Amino acid sequence: MKKAELAKRQALISHCLELNESGLNRGTSGNISIRHDDGFLISPTSTSYRSLTPEMVSFVHLDGTWTGPIEPSSEWRFHRDIYRAKCETNAIVHAHPDFCTILAIHGKEIPAIHYMIAIFGGPAIRVAPYAIFGSQALSDHVVAALRDRQGCLLDHHGAIAIGTTIEQAFWRAEELETLARQYHGALLLGDPPLLSDRQVQEVIDKMSGYGLSRKEEL
Repeated sequence: MKKAELAKRQALISHCLELNESGLNRGTSGNISIRHDDGFLISPTSTSYRSLTPEMVSFVHLDGTWTGPIEPSSEWRFHRDIYRAKCETNAIVHAHPDFCTILAIHGKEIPAIHYMIAIFGGPAIRVAPYAIFGSQALSDHVVAALRDRQGCLLDHHGAIAIGTTIEQAFWRAEELETLARQYHGALLLGDPPLLSDRQVQEVIDKMSGYGLSRKEEL
């Protein structure tokens, strides 16, 4: 195994562990992938993150074939299709964080309640319609929800965040749950006032030179 591939496998494992330690996920229900060669590395199915070694990480080609000692996550299809549809994406984080999932259960998009929504590319976080996990139908819904966006919710399921690096994708996953928690809290007081599309675009433009993969305080 080449040094670059080993580093990606180790980064994937460390972020899987952080996914649960951060409270964004529990057990093995989430999954993380990193683009590699003509496909991607992805956490294997139904395997404790604590037990993972680099050799246990699955590799999936973009044609859907895979190699490794354990089958890839059952959600490999939407990872593959996101990489096919969004060539700038190099990492994907999927989890079931509480507030994202609460909103997704009710089919509620996250509107422009806070300027940090700009890091997702527009004035709303969409909800991909429900389809059973691991299905092509779910993958199709996810790709549509991610059109010109860097994250989405999944109806009755969870959330996805993407990025040019695993660090950026994970940061967006954390920010997505923060926005969901803020929106949930704001709804308790009534319909919250929203930023306009113009105001969100102003933030997007201002952030364009910030080097967001480094996760500056904004």
